[in-house]
Order: sequence, then structure tokens, then C-alpha cells
Amino acid sequence: MIPRVMMLVFVFLFLKESLMAADRVTSGEFIVEPATLISLGFEWVIDGDDNRNAEISVFYRKRGEQAWKQGLSMFRLQREQIRSGVISYTVPNMFAGSIFDLESGIDYECRFVLADPDGVDGKAENIVTVRTRTEPRPAEGGRVYHVYPPGFAGEKETPSFTGLLAAYYLGSSSADNHNSFPPRVEPGDVILVHAGLYKDSRFRYAGGGLGTLSDGTYFLTKSGTAERPIVIKAAGDGDVIFDGDGVDTFFDVTAANHVYFEGLTFRNTGLAILAGRKDIIGSRGLVIKNSRFENVGRAVLSDWSGSRDFYIADNVFVGRNNPSILMGWTGATWKGLPEFPAPLLSEYAIKIYGSGHVVAYNSISNFHDGIDHATYGSPDGSPNAIRERLPVSIDIYNNDVSNVDDNCIEADGAAFNVRVLRNRCFNQAHRALSAQPSFGGPAYFIRNIVYNAPEGGAVKFTLNGAGVVVYHNTFLAPARSMQSVSNLHFRNNLILGQSEVPDIFSVDTFTGYSSSDYNGFRPNQSAAAENSFGWAAPAGGKGVEYTAPRESRRFPTLQTYSEATNQDRHSILIDYDIFQKASPPDRSDPRRLYRPEEVDLRLRPGSRAEDAGIRLPGVNDGFSGRAPDLGAYEVGQAVPHYGPRNR
Repeated sequence: MIPRVMMLVFVFLFLKESLMAADRVTSGEFIVEPATLISLGFEWVIDGDDNRNAEISVFYRKRGEQAWKQGLSMFRLQREQIRSGVISYTVPNMFAGSIFDLESGIDYECRFVLADPDGVDGKAENIVTVRTRTEPRPAEGGRVYHVYPPGFAGEKETPSFTGLLAAYYLGSSSADNHNSFPPRVEPGDVILVHAGLYKDSRFRYAGGGLGTLSDGTYFLTKSGTAERPIVIKAAGDGDVIFDGDGVDTFFDVTAANHVYFEGLTFRNTGLAILAGRKDIIGSRGLVIKNSRFENVGRAVLSDWSGSRDFYIADNVFVGRNNPSILMGWTGATWKGLPEFPAPLLSEYAIKIYGSGHVVAYNSISNFHDGIDHATYGSPDGSPNAIRERLPVSIDIYNNDVSNVDDNCIEADGAAFNVRVLRNRCFNQAHRALSAQPSFGGPAYFIRNIVYNAPEGGAVKFTLNGAGVVVYHNTFLAPARSMQSVSNLHFRNNLILGQSEVPDIFSVDTFTGYSSSDYNGFRPNQSAAAENSFGWAAPAGGKGVEYTAPRESRRFPTLQTYSEATNQDRHSILIDYDIFQKASPPDRSDPRRLYRPEEVDLRLRPGSRAEDAGIRLPGVNDGFSGRAPDLGAYEVGQAVPHYGPRNR
């Protein structure tokens, strides 16, 4: 018989080898996500690495260049759980990450190096070449059709048609045969719409209308291609106005890919452009540029998981909400005030789902929400999500959003690599930036501005989401009560309180590896200042806890909070004097709307926030001084352009 001591040694060695094997990382599938104009997204599936000490370093360069640039290391995801209502999803064991702020239409060589002190099994390096997309434009060489409004009496360019449908199809009718005409247009064709009002007499049968008949909807069913879209564009001789006359859905492109709108005005409709219905049908490659939406309940919607590669840029969206005041739909801030609750007159400007979308440089005002990634539910096919239907690689940047009675931007329902960059959010009645939930992430919130969020503060990370990254933002509102979020990380932010709530910063997380550091805080000055900071996490700051209560603690000062939790050890206290010109919104009048011109959120040279951050490769390259500055703006660098570039 084997002596008992020897048996114990064998058992110990077996367990040690098993634990070491679980800590070793095994390389799996490497995935390149759809490219956008300025970003590339990647995923690397792994096994093992139970102790979370593996890392993937990222390097990139333009093809043909010799020197590599360092990017932000890939983000670690580790089977985090999202459980809320009907939603049930477990994040894969993997890394995901993005390379930011690239040039469009360029081939980039991207290098990824997997390392683990416990050892790597399988491939430890991937090098891929990926091309960023270019801004969609009309193709050359297509046929050109000219459209004029009813009653136009001037000289016409040929071939000419009265109304859009007459050019798009082989004819149009406001009688029983309105649906009988096949499409005239082919990929690459351009329809130039000349100045005037396009408002159909849709309730007059056979009355010489524009062909929408009764329902008032323009159904566009012919697809272009990415290189040769079907273009519907203002001719450039004056305003082109499509008036829906109260129609529910104005333009339906759910059956057509690569439809391109430019320079048009859409007004007086419930939904201006429908591009996708969940589980039914949807469009790819939709382009909307330099257009205006006004008096609409919703402007653009696709809730179809197969939607891909939208480009929505340089547009103006004006909703039906009261343009003179801010008003919420719930909450103690608003109850008892005139016009409470805010009616749902305009639900959102943009709501999309899918992959590869770009929403950039838009101006949005007077809606319930500004820009939404559709909450949708669990990814299609869960628990074995369908790869081509995952919502990944989405860019939302340089938008200017004001006067929304709920959220400025929602990254809700996205899986991997949704990037919310350099947006300006002024006047949101509730929380400005949302991830409710994020399905693994990373959901990147980088260099955004939030000013005047009276009810709830700057962020809403809830519904048991996972994978949220918050870097270099300037929040003149609390960042508080992130409810039960896994894998949440804050770096280089400015967060300034206004005494409207006790806590300036509080986190509730399932994962002991959530983290926060190198931030600047102005604690609230309220009577309940003993609760200025809060951190609820698994006891001891380690492990994962989805069922048992987490250790929840409150602290009066940054020092007591950081010493007790080991969070924000390098963070500092700041005040409004760090800015060129800024003061807190007036809490005695929450309905007041503020204009960006009233404040200057650039840092004052020599302030405490200067050089107080930490280097984040690929995010804050090119900083001046000893270290990056805190907040959205680096001293000496230009302020980003917000809203349409043609203004």
C-alpha cells in the first residue's frame, strides 16, 4: 500500500498541477469585427486564465510604415453574468478591444501579443491587416434623374419626374395600381430632388398625388451596393422638404440596402425613416447625411440585428418637446413643477441595433432620448449567440445633444466594442450616459462632456450589465449608484458635484476586479456629506458575487474611501476653479436650459487637474507635460467639433 504521506503528496501535486493548468491561458479564435471610419474592433477567445493575469498588448501601424504605435491593451472579459427580467446571458471567456481615431480608407497592420506569467498554450501572436471604411459618397457614372414638386412651372432638367416615387419606380399612381410599378433605379443611380415642398394628397383617391396613397409611406425596395448606393439627394437649388402630413411611418427602407439620403428635410411624421424591425427584416448600409428632421416623433429606427454599416452624420434633429425648458418624466426633482411629467412627444432621434454603425457630428434637441443603441434583449441565439447577429463595433462620436427628458446617449444592449467618444451632452433631465445593460463590453465612454443632469447624474450603468470603461470624461454632475455592474473601470475623469445628492461617486459591482483611479472629484457640500463616496463590492475586494449581498460602504472623504477600498489611490480633489469658466447649474431652477457658450470647460493652465492622469496608450497619446490631464480636454489642444461640420 502507498503510505498515507505519499498519497497526500500525490494529491497535493495533482491539485497544484490542476490549478496551474486553470491559470494558464489557452489561445482560441481571433475575430476581426466590421471596421468603421475611425475605429477597428477585435476579439480573442481564450480558455483558462482563472487568475486574470493574462494580457494582450496591442500595436498598429499603417501598412508600409516601419514603426509600431502602441494601442490600448485588450479588455478582459471573464464569463460575467447578465441576468435581468427576460435577459439571460453569460459573457464568453475572452478579450475584446478597439483601436481608436484612425484615418479612414487606410490599411492598418494590427499586432496582438498574448502573454501570461502562468504560460500560454497555442498561438501567442496574431497579426492582421484591416482597412478602415471611407465615408459613403455617390458613385460616378450612374444615371441621374431629376425630381420636381407638384405645380413646378420653371425650366426642368431631364429626365424629369413629378415626385420621388415616379423617378424611383417606373411610375407612380394614387389609385389601385399604385403598387404595380417595378423599380427604375439601379445601383449607382442618383435622384436629384429639386427645391420645393413634397406633401402628398394621400387621402384623395386618383387625385394626381405623389403615389403614397392613404398610408402616406414611401416604400423603397431596391438595393444599391456599398460602392454604388442608390442616392436620393437635394439638387442644391433650395430647401427640399418632405412633409408627412402626420403619417405614422414616412420612409420605409427595411427591404433595401445601401440607400443614401443627403440634404433633405423630413418633417411632420411619427417616424421619419424605418430601417429595421426586430426578428423580421432590415436594411444594411443606410446613409443619412446633411439632412434635417423636425416635428418628428422618432427620426431613425432599426431594431434588426442584421443591420450593418449605417452612416448617420452631420444632421440636425429637432423634436417636439418644449424647447424652452427642461422637464423630466419621473423623479423628485420634477414632481410638483409645472408641465410635469414631460409627455412623450418625441421618443428619440436615433435608435439602431446591429454592427459597424457610425453616428457622428449630429445636432439633437428636444427629444426624450438623443441617440440609442436599442436595448433589444439577449443577443440572438443566446446562450449560443449568432456571430453575424451580435451588436459589435459601433461608433457614436462628436454629437451635440441638448434638452432630452431622459438620456443623452444609450449604449444599451450592445455586446463588444461600442465606442461613445467626444460627445457633448447638455441638459438631460435624467442620467446622461447609459449602458443598461452592456453584454460584456467594452462599452467605451471616452472624452464626453456632461453638463446639467439634475435627476440622477452623469451615468446610468444598470440591469446587471458588464464591461464598461469610463476614461477622460468631464462630468459636471455626480457619477453615482451604478447598480450591480460587473467589470467597470474609471480613469482620468473629472466629476464635480453640485450638492443635489449626498454622494458624488458611488459604485455597486458584482466583481472585485472593477476599479477606479486617477480621477478628480469635487465632493458635494450637502448636510449628508458623510456619504460622499460609496463602494459596494464582494467582501475583501476580491472575487465575484452574483447572489450573496456585497460589502457596501460609505465614506465622507476621498482619503477614507481610498484607504478602505484601495480605489482611487491616485485621485485628487478639485473645484470649479480648474476650468477657464464654469460654475454649477442653479439647482433652484432645474427647468433652466444652459447653452454651451455659457461655460468654458477647458482646463486652466497650472490647475490641479493638469498632468494628474495616467497614460492610456491609444487614448491620450500626444499629451503635453509630465502626464495626461484629467477630463475631456488636454491643455493646449483644440476642443473637438460638436454637431454638423457644415455649420
